[in-house]
Amino acid sequence: MTLMFQKEVADRIIAAPGSKAYGRLSVVAQAASRPKRAFDLPARAFTPPPKVDSSVLVFSPPPAPLATFGALERVTAAAFGQRRKMLRSSLRTAFGDRLEAVLSEAGIPETARAEDVAVASFVDLSAAA
Repeated sequence: MTLMFQKEVADRIIAAPGSKAYGRLSVVAQAASRPKRAFDLPARAFTPPPKVDSSVLVFSPPPAPLATFGALERVTAAAFGQRRKMLRSSLRTAFGDRLEAVLSEAGIPETARAEDVAVASFVDLSAAA
């Protein structure tokens, strides 16, 4: 797919872990596809010009289909719902007493925050949900 977005939304879709723009949209989009920025368009490229710049993203299929999309949505909602909390707090309702074991199995420290966890680790968490 090739789609155009407001530049700020495109930045969120392709954001890397640890960046300010990284969030639930980044994780879900990158787990379901391989988004890449093709090019940016300034507002003056349109008539009438909008108040924002745009970016065109190309979404390629992932190497393997994502089988746990619903679970990924639930896990990312819990993790990013309280963004500054550590995962051991924000994911407690999603995993209950087995949270420590699930985080350990996924190789994620309990003290990690959602914005620092890689997309692949969120996919692993959703498989355990």
